[in-house]
Amino acid sequence: MALFVINRYLGDDENLQEDAGEDHTNALLERLQEKAKAREKQMKNASTKAALCDDDEPGIKKKKKKPKPKFGEEESNEVKDLKNVTVKKRKKMSQVSSVELDTKREEEDDEDGHKEIIKKKGKRKEKTTNRFEFQKPAEIFNSELDNGVEKIAEEKHLSKKKRQSLPKSSTPRSVDSSATDSEMETDVEMDIREPEQKSLSGENVQTEAPASVTILGDFKKNTIQQKVHRVLPHWLAQPSLVEKDIKSNLIPIEEVPGICPKLLRKLQHHGVKHFFPVQKEVIPAILDGASNGLLIGKGGYRPNDICVSAPTGSGKTLAFVIPVVQVLMQRVVCNIRCLVVLPTKELAQQVYKVFNTYIEGTNLKVVMVAGQKPFEIEQASLVQNKIFGCQSLADIVVATPGRLVDHICKTPGFNLQHLRYLIIDEADRMIDSMHQDWLRQVMKAVYQGDSNVQPGSLFRRMDPGPVTANSFSQLQMPLQKLLFSATLSHNPEKLQKLGLYLPRLFTSNYSRKENSELNASTKESDAVKSEEKINFPKGLTEYYVPCTLNNKPLIILDFMLRLKFNPVLCFTNSREASHRLYLLVREFGGVKVAEFSSRLSPGERKKTLKMFEKGKIQLLISTDAMARGIDIQGVKCVINYDAPQFIRTYVHRVGRTARAGKAGLAFTLLLRVQEHNFIKMLQDAGSPGIEKQFVDAQNLKPLIPQYQVALAELQSIIKEEKAQKRV
Repeated sequence: MALFVINRYLGDDENLQEDAGEDHTNALLERLQEKAKAREKQMKNASTKAALCDDDEPGIKKKKKKPKPKFGEEESNEVKDLKNVTVKKRKKMSQVSSVELDTKREEEDDEDGHKEIIKKKGKRKEKTTNRFEFQKPAEIFNSELDNGVEKIAEEKHLSKKKRQSLPKSSTPRSVDSSATDSEMETDVEMDIREPEQKSLSGENVQTEAPASVTILGDFKKNTIQQKVHRVLPHWLAQPSLVEKDIKSNLIPIEEVPGICPKLLRKLQHHGVKHFFPVQKEVIPAILDGASNGLLIGKGGYRPNDICVSAPTGSGKTLAFVIPVVQVLMQRVVCNIRCLVVLPTKELAQQVYKVFNTYIEGTNLKVVMVAGQKPFEIEQASLVQNKIFGCQSLADIVVATPGRLVDHICKTPGFNLQHLRYLIIDEADRMIDSMHQDWLRQVMKAVYQGDSNVQPGSLFRRMDPGPVTANSFSQLQMPLQKLLFSATLSHNPEKLQKLGLYLPRLFTSNYSRKENSELNASTKESDAVKSEEKINFPKGLTEYYVPCTLNNKPLIILDFMLRLKFNPVLCFTNSREASHRLYLLVREFGGVKVAEFSSRLSPGERKKTLKMFEKGKIQLLISTDAMARGIDIQGVKCVINYDAPQFIRTYVHRVGRTARAGKAGLAFTLLLRVQEHNFIKMLQDAGSPGIEKQFVDAQNLKPLIPQYQVALAELQSIIKEEKAQKRV
């Protein structure tokens, strides 16, 4: 039997007899010794190759020189055959797929003892060792090989049981009913492997993942991401629409419901026969909030706050003056029930005049606190001290934020507990000035707790807070906020600072389609598309003039002297630039010019505005102090000497002309580097279109000699002014 096994190992004929002679036995032993020597040489050569491979960089294959036999020695035929077989095996391995490659590698590693395969709980772990790092005795190697084969068989058996226990829908691949057990085992073993394997060359080989497995991170590079649109609150997404075109949408004042006959006669007396679209929509809405008196709104509920966004010159001031005067005409005791807050003194003066116009013949009193008078005089006009306490002398207060806070903190008896209307004009700018903390001071003065109640006072007003049954059970005067602006922000985060109660928005940012009603979906989609659009006056024509820095003053002079523009309102970005341009034009001569900035006292600015309205001043050079809300009669042309940096500044500047549906011109002097950004800013804001206007250089040449003389005079004047400041 032993001879039979040896013959099988050496490859001899299986039919050799066990009773062979001693000669035959000795020959077999000699052949075994030769086999052992050849194997030892093979091991030595392989160990030399392994040492060379360790010195090379990983992942890079280099050709190794074949070890040459020593002098006088030749390789045996068996060693050569073994090398040929190894080369053939490597070629075959490079041609098979990744799954077959792993299977063959397992079989070869089991035969040669170069790699151990350990499998635990259905997961395959590979522990790779250097093939020729150490050698083990043949017996130990064979025993470990047998144990490894048994483990592989057990794992295949377990995987087969798991495959049978899985539901049909969760099987990663379909198995034919005629497939054998060995094929099923192979399929299961292939499915539990990782989807990505490495070939012998170190490259990643992609294999098909099971259909029930989702591979994370497999994103396509060219996928188009959907644009995320912000979702506005309902009152911003679906506002009440107001027509932009003023001339074609006028309505007689008699057709607006709710206005008392006394105010109608006063409107007619002052030449107002028609209401603009904003007035037609807003006046009835404010009157509805006080239809049952000052204490409760329509239906017994607290009235909604109102926001109005309409172009400059569309009649927003009259839209809140008429309903407030009509509601307060019914009051018996004089208390501050309306507070109007505005950003500038000039705008406060203008609103104060409008209120005074329509309270004539009534018991109402309007007081302005904007810093144009000394503080003590303003205190005396607000409160009167009597034996039994302080009595209010004003029903309506028109104020700027800083002066208002001063009176709240320093004027005894200045009481806002009876306030019914809080009107915020130029609301976008007032929101930006919240750092002055004026709104918190106002709300604190309106809603006073137990600690702030004045001694002997029977009236206490508490902050209603959230809408609950308890808050509605306490009857007290509501505070209604009215916001007006030509560039009202649609940012809910900014508007949240105002603490609005169920607000309602009236806006002309959306044009109503003729003879068709816009449904809710159309309104919402239009709101998303046009949420940042700004209204421009309908009769405004816009131009921009390319120029250089040195030609700017010459272009202004050319407009005034050759083109005869009159009157012209010119805007600069700073009071220093305004003052220098004023001095230069004055020294040039031929133009009646004045400046309007914070350099002047309130009295001087008031006088300058009157002269400009009367036509005694042809060119008024101003900072942005005049850009907001001021209604100046007869302004036909606005020139931006310095290009505005923000679209809102531009809108308010050009809004000084083309008011109340009239025509107007707007010119902006642009340097070459400013043209692209400025035009893009206007296009993004929804401007109807701005045209390019060239100024011929030949028209400017006659002005140069006198212009140079004026420049020399300007330098001497500025030196004198600096010397006076030092003194």
